[in-house]
Amino acid sequence: MFKPLSLALIVVTVFTASINNPRPSLAGTCASKCGSRPIQFTPGQHIRIEVVNSTPNLVKIQKPSGTDAISLSPGQKLNLEQIEGTEPNTSLIFWSETGLSLQAIVSKPDFGTLRLELRPTWRSPGDRSLYIMDDGRINLL
Repeated sequence: MFKPLSLALIVVTVFTASINNPRPSLAGTCASKCGSRPIQFTPGQHIRIEVVNSTPNLVKIQKPSGTDAISLSPGQKLNLEQIEGTEPNTSLIFWSETGLSLQAIVSKPDFGTLRLELRPTWRSPGDRSLYIMDDGRINLL
């Protein structure tokens, strides 16, 4: 059996060793734990935007620089050809005809295509616009 003094000495030794020798930190590369890269296009590149209405309601989309709103029925897909990536802050606005919130999911299925899928969401106010910045980055608001 251990004597009380021996037991106390062992406890103090273990405690002191753990303070002087902290656990080593593990480092990893960004590739091992990062999220996906942000979607970006080359400035000046012609971009095709594919808009998909994945809601059960009518959705309207509009390019604010002079076009009329376009209606998309539930499940409908629309291709907007050659939106110029050099226009400063090219944008599309979208809304549900019933006033419900939308969630925009963006993806880049190939080199020159930006896919914008609109889904219903309970998050308020939801997404309302897509911006293609003049440096090629994509932002949702």
